[in-house]
Amino acid sequence: MTVDAVVFGYSRMDGVSLLLIKRKYDPFKGSWAIPGGFVLDDESLEDAVERELQEETGLRINYLEQLYTFGKPERDPRSRIVSVAYFGLVKSTQFQKLRATTDAEEAAWFTFKKLPKLAFDHKKILNVSIERLRGKITYQPIGFELLDKKFPFSDLEHLYGSLLGRPIDRRNFKKKVMSMGILDELDEKAKSTGAGRPGSLFQFNKATYDRLLKNGMHFEI
Repeated sequence: MTVDAVVFGYSRMDGVSLLLIKRKYDPFKGSWAIPGGFVLDDESLEDAVERELQEETGLRINYLEQLYTFGKPERDPRSRIVSVAYFGLVKSTQFQKLRATTDAEEAAWFTFKKLPKLAFDHKKILNVSIERLRGKITYQPIGFELLDKKFPFSDLEHLYGSLLGRPIDRRNFKKKVMSMGILDELDEKAKSTGAGRPGSLFQFNKATYDRLLKNGMHFEI
């Protein structure tokens, strides 16, 4: 039994990126792969994925969501190995100090436009993760922790466009988000970029969001 950690990063400059490690040993020595490894006899799956991520990249992430179980007989050339994959979304600018140890030679962030060829069936694991993430954000607003505490609405639009990989209807998107009450418009303006009047800054209303999440929310893009 193994675990894999699909960690997506986001920054305003780079958009969506993926955390990968370069394998130190065979099989697939020298190839890039999703961080992960074998579950020890005395640990839970959650403890195992947190340990492997920390050992291979130096990162500690508070929450990873269980994604899917991958178990095709030929997925690993060593033997019959079943892997439970987890995924998470973080602000990549806060996780730049990567440190590879154990069976990882290197750890690095890759933008989606420059992903290398992946070892094992990790391309399939990545595709399932992307599908789950994109499906989730179309019915439940997420990702506010990836933005600054105070942000222009355009930053939220850029975040969603990057995660979905497609343009969004800006007017309709803003109307839906504001109607939910999960954003507070502040009496502060964004810094002027020289193009037009600066827009208002917004702040995430966590209390309203948590209440809607508990009672059930409906959000479609």
